Amino acid sequence: MSDGTSQSTGGPVGHQGARVDIVQRRAVATSGWLGLVVLGGAIYGQVVAHGDGTAWFWLPFALSILVLTGLDVITPGQMLVVEFFGRYIGTVTRPGFWWVAPFHHHRRRISVRVRNFETAHLKVNDADGNPVEMAAIVVWQVVDTAKATYAVENYQNFVTVQAESAVRHVATGHPYDDTTGVGTSLRGSTDVVAAQLAREVAERVAIAGVEIVEVRISHLAYAPEIAQAMLRRQQANAVVAARSRIVEGAVGMVEMALKRLSETGVVTLDEERTAAMVSNLMVVLCGDQPPSPVVNAGSLYT
Repeated sequence: MSDGTSQSTGGPVGHQGARVDIVQRRAVATSGWLGLVVLGGAIYGQVVAHGDGTAWFWLPFALSILVLTGLDVITPGQMLVVEFFGRYIGTVTRPGFWWVAPFHHHRRRISVRVRNFETAHLKVNDADGNPVEMAAIVVWQVVDTAKATYAVENYQNFVTVQAESAVRHVATGHPYDDTTGVGTSLRGSTDVVAAQLAREVAERVAIAGVEIVEVRISHLAYAPEIAQAMLRRQQANAVVAARSRIVEGAVGMVEMALKRLSETGVVTLDEERTAAMVSNLMVVLCGDQPPSPVVNAGSLYT
């Protein structure tokens, strides 16, 4: 019946009704020094009652147990999650010496310091299907200790796995390199990709009460099996781009030379000699080796 309801309402498969809906709230806590004062009074009353042999000896003894089981020290950068017989009663958020609920069944210290880790070098396929290796550095912090404790089994492992999953998903949405120069790519748009990756990781780990501070790409390369081929392709693209730039500049220089010769009237060339001059200038300007000068002692046509 539950499966049919989930399918009819369009809810997430296997997740409807399973999420732990809990948020952090402040636990009632008193100064631990006040607890020590109460403990001292209870011990004194216990000694007096024992000496008098009175029947209420157990009262100061019980009060001492209540005080001792409620004292705790919280260091800066930590919070204390308090559970009382299976019920979450709150979180002590301020560091110091505190007296909290006695007989608490479970106390767990959660670090709220900023942490970071680097994902493994993951081999994924980019948008073009090329295998690439990618890794990212994730900076994160626990902001809701209740969710970090009760919503997931292990919030540190949860953040690690979800970050790697987000890296794989984002990498498949972009090519490693954009040859057109108009789109985004993993190599050419690292800031855009890192921002998208940070948003996706933040959405994935929000259920665990974790906030993403920053995500940066730390490693990006083609997989070893295609690295040499891709390197040759990049070199070929660079050569083509350089040649295109050289030809464009050479054409401009030839045009300028012919225009200046025509304007000054230094020499008059027919169409055939103009073509020969253009050819020679293009060879000189576009050649890889420096030209060797040749002195023509005859006429222009011999």
